[in-house]
Amino acid sequence: MLNIYYILIYQIQTYINVTAQCTNMEEVKVTNIVKFFSLFLLYQAPKHGYELIKEIESHLGTKPSTGQIYPFLNTLLEAGIIKTKEEGDREKKVYELTKEGKKFVEKKLEMFGGVISANIEKDLSTCAHCGCKVYSGAHEEVIEGEKLIFCCKHCAGTYKKNS
Repeated sequence: MLNIYYILIYQIQTYINVTAQCTNMEEVKVTNIVKFFSLFLLYQAPKHGYELIKEIESHLGTKPSTGQIYPFLNTLLEAGIIKTKEEGDREKKVYELTKEGKKFVEKKLEMFGGVISANIEKDLSTCAHCGCKVYSGAHEEVIEGEKLIFCCKHCAGTYKKNS
């Protein structure tokens, strides 16, 4: 099964030099997958820097350096895209998107979402019985000399009963 993150990486690297105007009119460049994925993770929930590094490593299979993460976080802070709060005994900085930051990320997700959907669409199959879309792991059967795709063996069985 293809990992959706690899498709995302490919698409983002294809459109790598994206810039966006922030509320303070400073350009923030989202120039690589680590920056884009950092924004995506912050969109999901507030995180501290080390947590971002670990999650990026977990999902993308490569560990970003602190030199990639923290300067980008500082740029986002200066642009008003994120804000910080200190938590815990060690008073770790937790980074959180501002209202403007959420809009910024939503625009990025919308921009790349269409590109990603277009590329995933060609890999989807449609179940011959229920019509649902299947990305991978479809059940295939030859019925009356025709190879058909089903989402599961239950749909294949029902299809055979009704045909």
